[in-house]
Amino acid sequence: MKLRLVLPILLSVAMGILQAQTVRERETFRGLTNPQVLSDTLPGPRYMSEHVVDGKLRLTLQDAVVLTLANNSNVRITELNVETAKYGVLRMHQPFDPLAQASFSTLRSTSPSFSDLAGAQTLSTLNQITQINYSQNFETGTNVQVGFSASKLSSNSTFNFFNPSLTSSLNLQFTQPLLRSRCTVQARGNLEVARKSMEAAEASYQRDKRALELGALPPLDIYRSESQVASRRVQVIQGEYALKQAEDALRLTIGADLDPYFRALDLDLTEKAEPEGELRNVDASTALQQALDRRPEFEALRQLRATDDISVRLAHNNLLPDLRLSGNYSSNGLGGNQIDTSVSPPRLIPGGFGDSLNQLFGFGFPTYGFTLSLNLPIRNRGAQADLGNALVSRRRDLYTERLLREQITLEVANAVHLLEQASLTVAASKQALDLAQKNLAAEQRKHQLGSETIFFVLEAQTELAQAETGLLQAQVSYQLAVAAVDHATGGLLDPHRVTITDLTK
Repeated sequence: MKLRLVLPILLSVAMGILQAQTVRERETFRGLTNPQVLSDTLPGPRYMSEHVVDGKLRLTLQDAVVLTLANNSNVRITELNVETAKYGVLRMHQPFDPLAQASFSTLRSTSPSFSDLAGAQTLSTLNQITQINYSQNFETGTNVQVGFSASKLSSNSTFNFFNPSLTSSLNLQFTQPLLRSRCTVQARGNLEVARKSMEAAEASYQRDKRALELGALPPLDIYRSESQVASRRVQVIQGEYALKQAEDALRLTIGADLDPYFRALDLDLTEKAEPEGELRNVDASTALQQALDRRPEFEALRQLRATDDISVRLAHNNLLPDLRLSGNYSSNGLGGNQIDTSVSPPRLIPGGFGDSLNQLFGFGFPTYGFTLSLNLPIRNRGAQADLGNALVSRRRDLYTERLLREQITLEVANAVHLLEQASLTVAASKQALDLAQKNLAAEQRKHQLGSETIFFVLEAQTELAQAETGLLQAQVSYQLAVAAVDHATGGLLDPHRVTITDLTK
């Protein structure tokens, strides 16, 4: 068997190993090979067209949350931070990646001889060597190396028994260390209250104007009505533009401003500020326990503390003496055209690389042994500093966990108290609105009977508008308080049936 026939086989083996490694790398980083990821053009808003109804963007609160998660640029940046951390974890496995190497070298030399022992007056040799090596480290600290080499040596020397000589070698070696190693709803409601108030003032003004024309109203009283109409028209204008600003902010949040078509659409928000059903009642101790069980910050700190424990153990381990046990085993083979000099005249016995491989895998010519080595540093201040830093880091993380627990306890308590206050405020605001409506009806009846002037009717209308605004603010505050409780307890997305995909899978 010729070496030139074996070499392509060995190279094919090496290329197969490298190709398999490349396939694994492409599988690991398949997200990075996506043309959309590699492109400099970012994708447009997703799922937006599904909510276009009658030329408007019709959205529920859940729709807004989903669109925010799908299109908001801050969310996308945070997602990329997760990707960075994921590949950082992947990099931590680098020391345990296997390595395959293959090489082929050839060397021809010609030199004049100065002794008969050279076997020729001009010695000419050709040496070709093929090597394939595989090495890998394991989490136990074990290092394993497997090497195969084959060489061909041909020469014009008459003293060589094999010419050319074909040798092969298989080497196995291991080393084991033994000791170390979310205001658009409120703006919309305020505008509605302002419009209703303006309409009431406009109606009063038109009625008073008609009364003035008929001579039933003193001339000066009409100016009071005109003043109220003008004042409330200003409130409507302010409310309209406040709503526009809030809608623009919502478009930015859900990603509707990424496309001119969706940015030009009017918003049709289906959610109302008024809570549905009974007002929510939360027990403070139960909410705190839910927060401690569900807040992701605690899980992140637990993972960080586990890392600290590993760092401490590793630092302790590095202070130990370095005692290593190494073992090796190799087998050898020889083949080629053999010159038999025991007979006269010498005769040629044909041979080839197959003879060398037969001897190699017959393990008839082994070499084996082991080595026990001890490295004992007299002083290791670097390892001592690493241990000190690991202990300090663990201590810092313990304090961080305690501080987080205190902050979440305060956050949950404040959220529960805010919800209780909002619930009581909603009930009181409803009562105030009911009284304001009854007061306005009474003042209008008095004015129609002529017992009171328009002043009291206008004042009652103002009080009613203030009560409606107060109820709206109380309802919005209640919704925000519910969201604050859900955020504090780690269940903000649960009422909207929204789940976050695990990016690590």
